[in-house]
Amino acid sequence: MIGLGTYAFFWEHSDRSPDPLSLVGAFERTCELGVELFQICDYDPLTEMSDREVGDAARAARELGLRIELGTKGLGHDHLERFLALAEAFDARLVRSMVFGPDSRPTLAEAGALLRGILPSYESAGVTLALETYEQVATDDLLGLVRDAHSTTLGICLDPANVVARLESPRTCVEQTAAAVVNVHAKDFAFDRQPGWVGFTYSGARMGTGLHDYRHLLDTVRPRERGINEIVEHWLPWQGDPETTIRTEREWTRATLDHLRSFE
Repeated sequence: MIGLGTYAFFWEHSDRSPDPLSLVGAFERTCELGVELFQICDYDPLTEMSDREVGDAARAARELGLRIELGTKGLGHDHLERFLALAEAFDARLVRSMVFGPDSRPTLAEAGALLRGILPSYESAGVTLALETYEQVATDDLLGLVRDAHSTTLGICLDPANVVARLESPRTCVEQTAAAVVNVHAKDFAFDRQPGWVGFTYSGARMGTGLHDYRHLLDTVRPRERGINEIVEHWLPWQGDPETTIRTEREWTRATLDHLRSFE
């Protein structure tokens, strides 16, 4: 299933928007676009909500017919237990996380121990934990954590754009992780020359115009045959003013949905 994520509304959610979009507002916008899945990912206000506010948001999602996934950072036991409780409130079946959290950088051995400590709870709840590919941990090492856990509820959230900062190839990352993928972050990316020809900027691109060979990902990972959700995100640079930035963000969302649907 194709879904939208919080990063598809990055600028509309931010305090640089003249009228920041609420979480329920993002749910409503998602449904207006004909999408039935939303991933609340790295959305700081979520952990600050009271139980009542979480319940209200979860009820709004259910009333809209929207399926929810969650996303956070870090492997701390208490933190992931909190997200397991949030998953229960939202009827979410997947939580995406990263090895490093805002205040923690465990070694691989420590990360493995943390995973072994939390995975039984996720297994009992029937919730999948997806570790995202990104530049701070080599893809081989991330796959090693998944293999060593020997858990059917642990897998990879594939975001091949992230690994470029580690000088890894996005295409190779797709091929390495294919069998372990349980979630996909879908966005395009490209390099642009900086003014004066003194280097490059690596940033987002309107889907279908950048370097991401999404057909290769579909053929290699086969997410639609395997029931793996594809979550739309953006790396949209600030466009100079709120109105232009938010308008462009909305255009990119529609373009990405059209591009992903064109493969169906």
